[in-house]
Amino acid sequence: MAHTPHADSKPVSVSCAIITASDSRWQRIARAEPFEEDKSGNLMRSQLEAAGHTVADYRILPDEPAAVRKTLEQLAALGTVQAVLLTGGTGIAPRDTTYDAIVGLLEKELQGFGEIFRALSYPKIGSRAIASRATAGVYRQMLVFSLPGSVHAVELGMKELILPELAHLTRLLHPSL
Repeated sequence: MAHTPHADSKPVSVSCAIITASDSRWQRIARAEPFEEDKSGNLMRSQLEAAGHTVADYRILPDEPAAVRKTLEQLAALGTVQAVLLTGGTGIAPRDTTYDAIVGLLEKELQGFGEIFRALSYPKIGSRAIASRATAGVYRQMLVFSLPGSVHAVELGMKELILPELAHLTRLLHPSL
């Protein structure tokens, strides 16, 4: 039985950035194909906006650790983004490097995020859930969530974990909200 978190005292609109780390989607963008091709990133956007949050930045990057780290550093330097949601690059294939790019940057890791995500994934995809390196944590006062690139994984992570806790976790980092 899923637990429903207690309601927050007042609604908070969290300023978010979305990063899709995908070599194939990056190649489409390089060929001037539209962002609409990025189903997972667009699902994140629509769910965030439907929940009253804002998407201040949305980028598609190649799955290159340096590009992902540089983008996180840029977003942190702006000081206006409170949460970064990444999709893609969480597996164990040689080009899956998003986890490797961000885990060393995280100042505080929310270990339960990955554990619960894999537990929720198991009934849907079975033992293949062990290959996911979904993670979350804090980097320079920003929440960072990293999900696999599949639409189903994004839908699961957003619905069951990120959206129910986004405002609460943001308030913990920014008590004045």
